Amino acid sequence: MDWLVRSGIKPNTITTFGTGLVLLSALAYGVGAIRVGGLLLLLSGVLDTLDGQVARDGAMVTKFGAFYDSTLDRIGDGATFIGIGAFLLTAPDVAYRGPAVVTCMVAILASLLVSYARARAEGLGIECKVGIAQRAERIVLLGGASLLVGAGPHALVLEGLAALLAVASIITVVQRFVYVYRHAEGRAPGVAVRVAEPAQPSLRAWRTSGAARRVRSARSPRWEPSGWASVPRAGPR
Repeated sequence: MDWLVRSGIKPNTITTFGTGLVLLSALAYGVGAIRVGGLLLLLSGVLDTLDGQVARDGAMVTKFGAFYDSTLDRIGDGATFIGIGAFLLTAPDVAYRGPAVVTCMVAILASLLVSYARARAEGLGIECKVGIAQRAERIVLLGGASLLVGAGPHALVLEGLAALLAVASIITVVQRFVYVYRHAEGRAPGVAVRVAEPAQPSLRAWRTSGAARRVRSARSPRWEPSGWASVPRAGPR
């Protein structure tokens, strides 16, 4: 890791190369080279972990770098399942072709929602890394199984992987939804809930209260009605 920092390689450069490997992986999936696609996907996952470490160790963490990395990760997530869906749609001898393609679409949506839920929660000040299918787990499962087994007979292995990742991503979205709800509402264990202090009466409310009227009447001079009656009125001239 130190040699990467000393070499002066920028974290955004590593992120760009990693995304390039993901796109090549998606292309390999699309043309039926499933094992090659799995290998490239695993290599992209390695680079995905390196860019963050280089940024932290080399004191090169920037807001744009975080935005750049997150955006390209979403591109990679979508491209991977698009490649798998293209293979399942065009390859011969594919079992359950229609449902498999729909499953890839669901997997794309669910994977994007997993990342969006975390980003939106962090925008609210809540760190949200819970869930059974974060991006690293999805890459290892899909890439490793594709590399070892390939598509399987009638592409059933690849279809099963897509379905498993779709379900796991949906569960992760639900887990993050519940997690953020509990923290936002102050229901999570160990979360301090700020109790509102009793509101102080406003100046306007005090002025209209009975106490204010008593104070004003005590400070105001008293005028006797008889004093007003003793003042002669000037008649017409």
